[in-house]
Amino acid sequence: MTGAVPERAPASDEVFPPTLREVMLRPWWIGMLGFALLVAAVFAWLGQWQLGRAIDTDPPPAGITEQVEPIAEVVAPGEYLPEPLVGQRVDVAGAFVAGDFLVVSSRYNGGEEGYWVTGQLRVDPTGSGAAAVADATDGPTSLAVAIGWTADRAAADAAASTLNADPGAAVQLTGRLISDEGPALPPRGAPATEMTRMSPAALLGRWHDVAELNVYRPYLVAETVGDAGAGESLPAGLQPIDSPAPDEGSNVNWLNIFYAVEWAIFAGFAFYMWYRLARDAWEKEVEALEEAASAHHPSDR
Repeated sequence: MTGAVPERAPASDEVFPPTLREVMLRPWWIGMLGFALLVAAVFAWLGQWQLGRAIDTDPPPAGITEQVEPIAEVVAPGEYLPEPLVGQRVDVAGAFVAGDFLVVSSRYNGGEEGYWVTGQLRVDPTGSGAAAVADATDGPTSLAVAIGWTADRAAADAAASTLNADPGAAVQLTGRLISDEGPALPPRGAPATEMTRMSPAALLGRWHDVAELNVYRPYLVAETVGDAGAGESLPAGLQPIDSPAPDEGSNVNWLNIFYAVEWAIFAGFAFYMWYRLARDAWEKEVEALEEAASAHHPSDR
């Protein structure tokens, strides 16, 4: 008689590791997905905002800076000059203040380094377009003017001295408005009064009679200088300053487009981070289950 075969003990229940999809569908990771969606939506909105600023849908007409406008219709005293109007040709009437003609160095004309002679123009409140200035300000108003250029420092100093001795007749100026270059320290070894940048803010510190004075932030590069209605004239030794028309700008701001692309990348990165964190959690869980199974069945090693 054949002996009965003994029954084997039932194998312990085998534990199957979860799939990545199962881990991602857990409440915690669904919540994290919602948070990633929120972050991505914020980044997408910022990208859309940057993109909207990248394209100027209403650019200024071509050649607008070449049309001579009264200065009061372009910018007010104390205000920054809008970028589309940098280089705008304007006219302004007034009288130069004797004693405030100063020399600015490191000025180039046709690639040659030299000097500008500058002055403080006290704007005539009754001049063309100046009524708006008088209505908007209290007290006198001044405009820094670059009058002429020379390659010789002695000639620049002589022209400034001649102008400083003038009593200050009425003048009518036409020229381009340029943004303040900002003050700068004088070069090493140069006198403390040496100026290398055309800055109305720096000039104001050396002008006379500035109590309650309103000052234009941009300065004027004069094309014509002379008695009102008398045509153009420059002091002896000075040449006209080269002041070409500004380049026509593009209505596309590529820097803002670059920022918009960056925000889109950040939005995609929010989803990647969610996926990467969920995958790391899944891999750790699977590894833990495999180590537990090996500990229960050492013979499987």
